[in-house]
Amino acid sequence: MTLTKQQQFTKSFLKTDMPEIKVGDTVKLHQKIKEGEKERIQIFEGVVIAQKHGKGVSGSMIVRKIIDGVGVEKMIPLHSPNLVKVEIIAHGKTRRAKLYFLRDRIGKKSKLKRKEINRNKSLKVPETVAEQTPEQTEA
Repeated sequence: MTLTKQQQFTKSFLKTDMPEIKVGDTVKLHQKIKEGEKERIQIFEGVVIAQKHGKGVSGSMIVRKIIDGVGVEKMIPLHSPNLVKVEIIAHGKTRRAKLYFLRDRIGKKSKLKRKEINRNKSLKVPETVAEQTPEQTEA
């Protein structure tokens, strides 16, 4: 399959280290902030309430956070050079593609149910004696 010139051009701007982000996830966004001549990284933690325009160069997400009782939303392009890092803190259990109803909720009602995150995916524990190596059976 050959790529068009536009696809080849936009492919160079795609980030390769982006995690699999879904609506309902609680994420930490590490963003570059430029103040005068200085540059620093600011962290914004919130719930992803929407994803728009797919996962290509034009893809973006809306992250919502409540600060001092006031809802704050940021629309962040996924492949922006100002977005340094995205960490997934927790997965939320959702049945919708867009969580705009969270804008009307206050307090505990605005919380989503959590799904477990399996952080040790690479760790394999042998379940039967046949799978164990001879060194493990001697110990």
